Amino acid sequence: MSVTSALVCAAPPSQIRIASEAWAGRTNGDGSGLAWDILRAIYEPAGVQLSIQSVPYTRSIGLVQRGAADAWAGSYLNEVEHGVFYPRLSYDADQIVALSLLDQPIPTLGSLGGFRLAWMRGYEFQRYLPNLQQYREVLRRDGVLSMLDAGRADFYLDALTEVDDVLSKARQPARYRTTLLTKLPIYLGFAETPRGHILAELFDKRMETLIADGSLRPIFQRWQQPYPFD
Repeated sequence: MSVTSALVCAAPPSQIRIASEAWAGRTNGDGSGLAWDILRAIYEPAGVQLSIQSVPYTRSIGLVQRGAADAWAGSYLNEVEHGVFYPRLSYDADQIVALSLLDQPIPTLGSLGGFRLAWMRGYEFQRYLPNLQQYREVLRRDGVLSMLDAGRADFYLDALTEVDDVLSKARQPARYRTTLLTKLPIYLGFAETPRGHILAELFDKRMETLIADGSLRPIFQRWQQPYPFD
């Protein structure tokens, strides 16, 4: 029997340790949210309990690379290349938008490379969107609007849910415009360990079943998010 076959046949551990940034409505720090509900539906019927840790995004990756967590949530495909690997299937998709002042031109994927851009540290949008040349990474979202107001960037890129949260704190939200650019599938990134491979194999098998029988659709409806698997 090959090593891969042996891993597939091995019983999964009783727990999966998942690190994630706390994204409102998806990976809330209290354990509620769309992503946590999806991952519970995947793992708990197979006897694997979720153990979650809320940390900044780049730290969540580091925990997995060091083997201190089994997986991190919210990654785009092949975003990280060392010490981790990706399952075959995604569990959700981000609607990627550009936030700007109203007086900026309406951006497209084709024109975006001609503007000064900003996004959260570690998000690596330059790997997934074409011809991005001028960009900066920010550490916190609470300075995004002042950055746009001061003209230090033309557009801020992020998932729609995160931009909506930024705008909910604006004194004058009507001064800004949100433009949908694309959708990017969201993955778990797994630790490159035997335990990680067992948990990833279980993830793919369970995802196939839940997509086929429609079990995930009510979860997306409950959180009022678009269903990404049609």
